[in-house]
Amino acid sequence: MISTILGAFRIGEIRNKVLFTFGILALYRLGAYIPAPGINASAVKAIQSNFGGNGILSFLNLFSGGGLGRIAIFALGIMPYITASIILQLLQVVVPSLEKLSKEGEVGQARITQYTRYLTVGLAFAQSIGYVFLFRSFETQVNVSVINNFNLAKVFLIVVSLTAGTVLLMWMGELITQRGIGNGISLLIFASIVARIPHGLQSWWNNPDQVFRVIMPFIALGVVAAIVFVQEGQRRIPIQYAKRVIGRRMTQGSQTYLPLRVNMAGVIPVIFAASLMAIPPTIGSLLGHNRTNNFATDVQNFFSPQGWHYVLGESLLIIVFTYFYTAVTFNPVDQAENLRKYGGFIPGVRPGRPTAEFLDRILARLTFPGALFLAAIAALPTVLINQTSANFFFGGTSILIVIGVALDTMKQLEAQLMMRNYEGFLK
Repeated sequence: MISTILGAFRIGEIRNKVLFTFGILALYRLGAYIPAPGINASAVKAIQSNFGGNGILSFLNLFSGGGLGRIAIFALGIMPYITASIILQLLQVVVPSLEKLSKEGEVGQARITQYTRYLTVGLAFAQSIGYVFLFRSFETQVNVSVINNFNLAKVFLIVVSLTAGTVLLMWMGELITQRGIGNGISLLIFASIVARIPHGLQSWWNNPDQVFRVIMPFIALGVVAAIVFVQEGQRRIPIQYAKRVIGRRMTQGSQTYLPLRVNMAGVIPVIFAASLMAIPPTIGSLLGHNRTNNFATDVQNFFSPQGWHYVLGESLLIIVFTYFYTAVTFNPVDQAENLRKYGGFIPGVRPGRPTAEFLDRILARLTFPGALFLAAIAALPTVLINQTSANFFFGGTSILIVIGVALDTMKQLEAQLMMRNYEGFLK
């Protein structure tokens, strides 16, 4: 990996792309420290303890790189865009017009991207309103005014600022994808999580549980190794292409393979399950603030991220969404039709419907262990907290995203180097 990074800086074009990517990420981190207009910065420090004690807010604050805890202009992070993308992908299955657009090539994808942007703005605007009233509810705990001169104009200014911050991040992510290295949106989330590593190391080192301090590095190494092993694991289905006559030429038959990944859904099911599980305690925290023995408080306590109800519910949702998202991204019927159209077949399997059934059966067997793995990684931090009473700073979702984005970015960097350093047969 180190040799790949050093080799990238020897080529001017790749070096410029890498530096451009680092520059955009640096601007993103700068914006996470700039408070939104109308926010009392001194009062923000007094309410930051609420973000550490509330598991949901701590989770959301992690994905904003600490911007939510500071109520910065990038407080929402890029999560509204991620949510909008997931919603549009799911709607392509049930809405025929969107499914038709997805099959129209670049023109259709451009239209879907435009719809995703519009939905991102709407989600960011709605989340901004919710956060404004959530921040104001913390004022009674610290006896400090977080928003000075609270009125409709001030609320509108803060909501517009937070929404504009999300739109700016969406544009910055697309710039990285076009002119930099790697997927821009993924790298923004990667930078948010990596920026919190010093806080995680400090929390681990200051932990009073000596046993946890000793075994934590070994647990982290084991989790990283397991994630890399599963993320790179795949089942290779052999594909045979028959001889074909194209014009006056006859093409030779060839052999290749169709790679089916064990974790084809990636980290999307974990993010989507965590988002759904965050809704009940967030609403309960907002409605049941400073109240006792009411329904909202009971809901908040029942869905507490440190409780077994939360772990069980999130694990079931992860398994369901893993199967669902895999079915959305990989259609065995379309894959079998494409193989038949181009003269390809799986040895021992007849083309057409038998091929689709074969691929569907293999995919179902691969998805089950992948779904269990995602559920186990997501539940691991909660289990450790309950067993050791220690503060496990990073969740399984964070580790999955960091490793997945790092692997994908390194693969793209290696591909760029290979294209420019290929020497051929004659030197």
